[in-house]
Amino acid sequence: MSPTSRIAQAKRLVVKVGSALVTNNGKGLDLPAIHAWAKQIAQLKGHKKEVVLVSSGAIACGMQRLGWDSRPKAVPELQAAAAVGQMGLAQVYETAFSEHGIKTAQILLTHDDMADRKRYLNARATLTTLLALGVVPIINENDTVVTDEIKLGDNDTLGALVANLVEADALIILTDQDGLFTADPRKDPAATLIQVAAAGDKQLESMAGGAGTSIGKGGMITKVLAAKRAARSGADTVIASGREANVLPRLSQGESVGTLLQAEHPPIAARKQWLADHLQMAGRIFLDAGAVKALRDGSSLLPVGVTRIEGEFERGAAVRCMTPEGKELARGLVNYSSDDANKIARQSSDHIEAILGYAGEPELVHRDNLVLVG
Repeated sequence: MSPTSRIAQAKRLVVKVGSALVTNNGKGLDLPAIHAWAKQIAQLKGHKKEVVLVSSGAIACGMQRLGWDSRPKAVPELQAAAAVGQMGLAQVYETAFSEHGIKTAQILLTHDDMADRKRYLNARATLTTLLALGVVPIINENDTVVTDEIKLGDNDTLGALVANLVEADALIILTDQDGLFTADPRKDPAATLIQVAAAGDKQLESMAGGAGTSIGKGGMITKVLAAKRAARSGADTVIASGREANVLPRLSQGESVGTLLQAEHPPIAARKQWLADHLQMAGRIFLDAGAVKALRDGSSLLPVGVTRIEGEFERGAAVRCMTPEGKELARGLVNYSSDDANKIARQSSDHIEAILGYAGEPELVHRDNLVLVG
C-alpha cells in the first residue's frame, strides 16, 4: 500500500486546526475559512468517514473580542480570554456545519482526562457515541480552568491524544505552513519539504525546532511530537497547510499534500505502548520468577505468580508489575480490585470462585491489557 493510499483508506480521522488559521493570524475569526473546512468535512462524511475536529482559537478569539493585541502572560487573563473566545468559536462552528445538515458537539478536555482510566473511558464512550450518531465532535483544551494546560499544553498534543482515544486511522494537522521542511523556510531559502518520513524519527525533531507565534502556543516541533504520540496507537499523521484549497478531500482521495509521518507499529502493539506511556499507575504487583518468565514469553499474569500487592485500586486500574528484585517489568489493567487481588494472590485460578464467592476471570491481568516495559 502506498503512503498516500493509507490516508485515503482511513475511516476515522482527527483533524486539528491551528490558531493562526482559525483567527487569520489574530485578526479575528476567519469565517470563510471555517465555513470552507466545514464543507470539506461534510464531503468526507459523505464518503462514510468519521471526523473529530480539534480546534485551537479560543484564547486568540477572546483576545480579539477583548481588544488585546498580544497574548497575555497572566493565567487569569488567559483563562478569561479562553472563556470569552470559546463562546464565539462554538457559535461559528455550529453555524458552519448546520449549513450541511451536520450536528456538532462541544467537548472541552484536559490531559488529565486522557491519563485517568475512568475519565478516559467516559470520554471515549461519549466520543464514539457521537460519531455513531453522525455528529462532529469539536474539541478544545479546557483552558478556562486548567492552569497546567495553559502553561504547558498545546492542541497538537491534544489532537494526538484524541487520536489515541478514539483509535483514529489518521491525524491531520492543518497549519499555516505547507508541511515539515528540512529547516525553517522563512529563514533558509534552501529548505525543502519533507513529503514522507517515519513518525518518531529523531532527526525530524531537530529539523522542526522553534516555537509558535504570538497567536498560537505550539510550533512545528509540537506537531512532530504529536505525530510520534499518535503513532503509538497506529495513526499516521499529515501536516499540511489549512489554506490549501480542498486539502481534506484531496488527502482523502490519495493526493500527496504536505508531510506524511507514518506510524511504524500496528495498532494493537502501538495501543499497548500508549497504555504504558499515559495511564496513571494505581499500585504495584510483585511477581515470582515463574510469573516473570511467563510474562516475557507472552502469557497473561495469573494470581498464582503474585507474591504481594502494594497500593489500593479498583478493577480496571493500571498497575505496575514488578520483578522479585523490585524492577518494573510490565504495566497492565487489572481484573480485580486490590482487596480481591490480595485474597487470591499465590492461589490457583481454579480456586478464585471459592475464595471470592464469584467466578471472575482466571487472569489477574490479561495479556491483551499488558505491555512489557523492562
